[in-house]
Amino acid sequence: MSHEDKVFFGNFIGVLAALVVIALVFFFLADMVTDDIPTSPEADARMQSKIEENIKPVGQVNVGSAPAPAAAPAAAAGPRSGEDVFHAHCAACHATGVAGAPKVGDKAAWSPRAAQGIDTLLKHATNGLNAMPPKGTCGECSSDELKNAIEYMLSQSGQ
Repeated sequence: MSHEDKVFFGNFIGVLAALVVIALVFFFLADMVTDDIPTSPEADARMQSKIEENIKPVGQVNVGSAPAPAAAPAAAAGPRSGEDVFHAHCAACHATGVAGAPKVGDKAAWSPRAAQGIDTLLKHATNGLNAMPPKGTCGECSSDELKNAIEYMLSQSGQ
């Protein structure tokens, strides 16, 4: 064996021995530090409850039956007013004129539409026209509610 090999093995054994000594020191230090932890049943129960609190889920997923929608009792009370339907659904486009929708209050824009009659306007609202989808943004609206909303928009536009 050459001199370099003897030096390498000597250094290797020295480093390995130092690491073993350090590991033993840490082992005995850890043993001394954890010696004072109480092991009574009460302490174990407290520690277990603390662990369970730390690992409990943040939320829960409910896959059970869903409650009845809150809108069902309101539907039984009769159709909503035209103003309510307008503010809840129609105002998104008809208050600002989005995509060519006639703005409420613009008499010039509503006059030719009013001349077509309420039945034609209701047909356009129900089936959609140009950029307006069927029933606008109110897919759950009844014909009476749509008619009430059209009448409200016409009245607000001087028709």
